[in-house]
Amino acid sequence: MERLPCILTIAGSDSGGGAGIQADLKTITMLGAYGASVITALTAQNTRAVTSIHAPSAKFVARQLTTVLDDIVVDAAKTGMLFSAPIIEAIAAVLKEAEFPLVVDPVCVATSGAKLLKDDAVEAMVEHMFPLADLLTPNIPEAELFTGIAIGSREDIFTAARLLLKMGPKAVLIKGGHSDSLAITDWFVTQGTEPIPLMQPRVDTDCTHGTGCTLSAAIATGLGQGMDMGPSILRAQEYLNMALAAGFRLGDGGGPPNHLVPWLKEKARGDVLDQVDDLGRKMVATPGLGVMLPRSRANVAVALPFARRLDEVAGFSGGFVTTARAQVTVVGHPQFGASARAASVLLAADRLLPGTGCAMALSAGRPVRDALESLGVELVWMDRDGKPDYLGDEGGEFEEWGCFNAVRDYGGGRAVGAVGDPGGVGFEPVIYVLGTDTPALMARLRQIADFISSSPDAL
Repeated sequence: MERLPCILTIAGSDSGGGAGIQADLKTITMLGAYGASVITALTAQNTRAVTSIHAPSAKFVARQLTTVLDDIVVDAAKTGMLFSAPIIEAIAAVLKEAEFPLVVDPVCVATSGAKLLKDDAVEAMVEHMFPLADLLTPNIPEAELFTGIAIGSREDIFTAARLLLKMGPKAVLIKGGHSDSLAITDWFVTQGTEPIPLMQPRVDTDCTHGTGCTLSAAIATGLGQGMDMGPSILRAQEYLNMALAAGFRLGDGGGPPNHLVPWLKEKARGDVLDQVDDLGRKMVATPGLGVMLPRSRANVAVALPFARRLDEVAGFSGGFVTTARAQVTVVGHPQFGASARAASVLLAADRLLPGTGCAMALSAGRPVRDALESLGVELVWMDRDGKPDYLGDEGGEFEEWGCFNAVRDYGGGRAVGAVGDPGGVGFEPVIYVLGTDTPALMARLRQIADFISSSPDAL
């Protein structure tokens, strides 16, 4: 087997497993690298609180670091909780001779509110660690602490970033998780360049224990794997966003992100393809479905858990066609990335309607619309006339934009069960019916077919 890149984490231990060394090693492993560690402090903590902190001597922390580096080739490193000035000074003396990229996460306070950095360590961090950092990753409260300014606007973030750059790091990523907005914007800044906003959708969860550790470990892993800084940050953001969406309750307090999310998605791939195949067989065997399909663009979309990309959504490689006798035939085989338009609608809907797992393109003719109305299914329409010029007509670009805006404008998506595309020149009108899973979607399709077949005026 080829050698895995080695990523070193220098941080505190979280006995609850959600942050610190534990979160770092899970992240490094799930992103395909080997994790080594230097433990700077032991914490007694759970999901509710940090009840005690015990730190080894600075000499012993430095001995851990030199022992690792004497034998193991480290490709990148990150620091987290460094606790005290003596520990900071001891590890900085070793790291200043290192040639691998270093991500410094200036951890000061735990999610629970416990202080993780002694007062005398703030100045030591600035003096000894910041100049060694290839990337510094403070959140807004940490940026305020180290710069001494209150951050309440984008301009304040820019000012803080410039001040932090003057303290020595090559680049700064000010994390926006503490801001109040629908999207989370992290600001990436390097010397002599304008700040770059890097956005991710906000996940409505209280499972945020260890998010900073996870992000910085993921960035360091990318750097150690040979990725440039920008792609490393973007992949780390995507990984953390998915892990937050998959977060779960561990105890009575806020839980951690689910670091296993890449494995969970990979584990589900075969099952999703089976679901697509099963849905196709049932559609072919169900009478009356043929009159519901559009003349073109008929396909299904079934997503992996926590899907974010088109290649994480499966459909049929050729889609569905209707014979002259209104019978449904499947063309091709189940395949990921095969249904760009339906998949784009599904991914956009899931951002506002969590739990949306599949979608199916149907005709937008009167029979289907009457059936949806009779069944009480809320139908919202995309605004094709309002499509921005920068959006293309291929690859699902319009469908993603149109669906998201239609569902959002309906009031955050309450009860929306279908999204319509009115069509235009070269585009047939279609309606995308949404479902939580394939059994629910198939049940809805049968309801629509039953309504149409029982209504003399529908055909």
